[in-house]
Amino acid sequence: MKIVFAGSPGYAVPALEALFKEYGVAAVITQPDKPFGRKKTLAPTPVKSRAAELGLPVYDFAKIREHVNELKNLAADIMVTCAYGQLLTEEVLACFPKGVWNLHASLLPRFRGASPIQSAISAGETHTGVTVMKTELSLDTGGILLVKRCEIGDMTCGELSKKLSSLSAEAAVEAVALIQSGQTQLLVQDEAKATLCKKVNKADGKINFSSSPEHICRLIRAFNPEPLAYCMQGGNVLNILRAQPFDAQGEIGAVICADKRGIAVGCGGGAILIEELQPAGGKKMSAADYVNGRKIKAGDILD
Repeated sequence: MKIVFAGSPGYAVPALEALFKEYGVAAVITQPDKPFGRKKTLAPTPVKSRAAELGLPVYDFAKIREHVNELKNLAADIMVTCAYGQLLTEEVLACFPKGVWNLHASLLPRFRGASPIQSAISAGETHTGVTVMKTELSLDTGGILLVKRCEIGDMTCGELSKKLSSLSAEAAVEAVALIQSGQTQLLVQDEAKATLCKKVNKADGKINFSSSPEHICRLIRAFNPEPLAYCMQGGNVLNILRAQPFDAQGEIGAVICADKRGIAVGCGGGAILIEELQPAGGKKMSAADYVNGRKIKAGDILD
């Protein structure tokens, strides 16, 4: 079976590697090079870099819908997509006689859209996973071929992404085996249980200390390592990387205590203990080190 792989970020690299090792990959499609760093130097996507190392042909179409003829000329049976980043048209889907199959990082129909990992953590889900679905024109609505589940626990988005990336690689190999053998009976998604999630940005990570300790801690985990949850201290951004609920009571947003344990802050129905943070423009550090530098004290207000 001739396979084309489409993906962009580092999350998608293990799936590419697994398919290449198990079945071979005819070509790779990814996003165009983008400016990176302060000097805005053009940099390839992680998938493009890895594909080049594997000696695979790479196409970095700015708009894939404008390159239908090139796709047809690949004469591939299927395309497997993983965090590719572009919507596919009917003409693109028609280029692959045995279908386009997407590796989506949620238990569909929950969390269709651009931020399934952050959204699952923020919502307090106990489990998430990877769904292999047949791509349709509508967003993440296609029939489900297989699902792989995992516990979320207290993982950050970065930690959970690494786990789901590995599961995506396993799912990709298993999915192709099913497609090759003709075992493609699909489970129709239950629209009544569908939820949507948008792309998150920095503003979404603003901490509201009137929320519950559990909600705030989930937000912090969901936004770590990026774009990072944050609050304001004296007009300056203070990024919060790790925190846990803390058994104390205090004024909402007020620092209850600041010592070697961390920084306890009052919130709705309790408090949180900040354990790791990063001042805007500064380095990541333990909250204890921040306290030792006398950057914060009991009675200070965070908002």
